[in-house]
Amino acid sequence: MKALRDPDRLLADGLAAIRAQYRVPPAFPPEVQAAAQEAARRAPSAHADWTGRPFVTLDPAGATDLDQAFAIEPAGVDYLLHYAIADVAWFVDDDGPLDREAWARGVTTYLPDGKAGLYPPVLAEGAASLLPDGPRAAVVFTTRIAPDGGAVLAGVQRAVIRSRAKLAYETVADDDLPPGFVEIARRIAAAEDHRGAARVDPPEQEVERDAQGRFELRFRPLLPSEKRNAALSLATNMAVADLLQANRTGLFRVMAAPEPRAEARLRLTAKAFGMDWPAAAPLAQFEKTLDPLDPRHGAFMLAVRRAGQGASYVPWRAGQTPWHAAMAATYAHATAPLRRLADRYVVRAALAVASGQEVPEAVRAAFERLPAVMDKAEARSGQIERAAIDLAETAILAHRTGEEFDAVVTDLGETGARIQLCDLPVVARVAANGTIPGAAVRVRLESADPARRTLAFKHTA
Repeated sequence: MKALRDPDRLLADGLAAIRAQYRVPPAFPPEVQAAAQEAARRAPSAHADWTGRPFVTLDPAGATDLDQAFAIEPAGVDYLLHYAIADVAWFVDDDGPLDREAWARGVTTYLPDGKAGLYPPVLAEGAASLLPDGPRAAVVFTTRIAPDGGAVLAGVQRAVIRSRAKLAYETVADDDLPPGFVEIARRIAAAEDHRGAARVDPPEQEVERDAQGRFELRFRPLLPSEKRNAALSLATNMAVADLLQANRTGLFRVMAAPEPRAEARLRLTAKAFGMDWPAAAPLAQFEKTLDPLDPRHGAFMLAVRRAGQGASYVPWRAGQTPWHAAMAATYAHATAPLRRLADRYVVRAALAVASGQEVPEAVRAAFERLPAVMDKAEARSGQIERAAIDLAETAILAHRTGEEFDAVVTDLGETGARIQLCDLPVVARVAANGTIPGAAVRVRLESADPARRTLAFKHTA
C-alpha cells in the first residue's frame, strides 16, 4: 500500500506507532546532510554530452526522485532504447558519510504518509535526480530491442542528459511519448509470454473514506503507462544481467517459484473469490486471465504476491546460473539507484565491464556483502508495509464489529485456520476446529483494534 488518503489524519497515531516500532529514521544525521550538500555541487566531468537527445521521464505525478529517463531511436527493424539511470555513484564516495548511511538504510522506506529516503533530498530529489530543470549526470544503457522482444545491451557510458519533459502516469498520452515507446513495450511483453514469465502486477491498495466518513479499501489498477514503463526497466535489467553473467561478475535478483503447498493455498483463495481456476491450468497460465479492474481478481493478485517464496540477491558464482522464476530469466537490479543500495554497485560493474576495465575492488567486495544487507532491509520494508495494511484493515472493519462474513479456509497451522474473506481482500486467523483447507466457513468479527493492528474473528458456522 503506497497511498493512504486520510486528510483528517485519523490514522496518524497508528502510522506514527509503526514508524517508532520499526525505527524508521525521521531525518538524516547532520554530517550526512553536510556531505550531501557538498556532493550536490559536484559537476560531471567524466561524461559525454548527450544533452541533444530527446530524453523524457515517466513517473507518478508527484515524484521528484527520478531514477530513469529514456530516449528511443529506430535501428532498422530494431529499436535502440537509451535508458539513462541517475549516476548516484558520481555523488557518493566509497565509505564516506553518504555511503555509510545508505548501507545502514538499504532501501527507501515507504509509508502511506511519507517516506524515509535512501539519500538526502538534496541529492535524491535534486542534484542526482533526472529532473527536467537542467543537465543531469547519468549512466546510459543502450539496449537493442529486436522484433521478438529480445534485449541485448549495446553500450554503457556516462553522459550528461537533459530531460525534455517530466511526464506523469496519470495524465500522459501516447502522443506525448517518444515514437516506438508503445511498440517496444509490446515486444517486451510478447517476449515475456514466450518465456513463460509469471510476473504479477497487482493493483495498489488504497484506503479512502466514504461519504459517511468510514474507511473502505479500494484497488487502483496499474495504468497502461506504468506497465509499459516497467517493461523498459525490465528489459534493461535483463540485458545488464546477461552482460555481467557473461563476464563472471555481478549481483543478481533471484526468486524460486511458489511451492506446491503455496499454490494449493492459492487455489483455495481463488475458490473463496468464486473464480474458476481449471485444475489442469498452471498458475502462470491462470494469471494471464486476471483482470485487475475486478476487485476479486485484484485481491487474488495480491495473494499471489504474498504466496511467493520471496526474491533475494546472490553474487556471481562459477557454474551457477542465477534465476528469477517470475521473470523466467536471469535478472539484475540496476535501474533504481536512488531507492535501492544494490543498484549503485550493479551500475558501476556494468559501466566497468562495458568499458573494458576491471570491476573495482570496492564493487566486488560489495557484491559479497549486499545480499545480507538488502535482504534485511527489504524484510523490514515488507514488515512495515504489512503493518500499514493491517492498520488499514482494522480501520476498514472497525465499524463492522459483530457482523458475520463468509470465508474459506486456505491453510491450517498451530495458531488456527488461515481464512480468506470472500468479499474483502482480508486474510486472518481463526480457531476453527474440525475444518479442512477449502472449507467454506462463516465467521463473526469480534474486534478490530487499530492500536494493535489486530482483527479477531470467531467461527460461527
